[in-house]
Amino acid sequence: SQEIWRMPRVLSYTGKSRSSFYSDISQGLWTRPVKLSQRSVGWPAREVEVLMGALISGLDEDSIKQLVEHLERFRTQNGARV
Repeated sequence: SQEIWRMPRVLSYTGKSRSSFYSDISQGLWTRPVKLSQRSVGWPAREVEVLMGALISGLDEDSIKQLVEHLERFRTQNGARV
């Protein structure tokens, strides 16, 4: 089963502030959250790890945006809620 990480864990793992993290989402540099309930969201741990790996390896913004699109498309094709 796929582990879902809530916001505090994602921020701790990435080292980003909440505002910076949401800015990345709005710019297409990070995947949108998965809705867990009416008031709860999270991110698949695999996506967080893949995106951090891309940042660490030095991928440029365009490549990261393509990766985000790929991850969200994969999520949609496999039935996860975005």
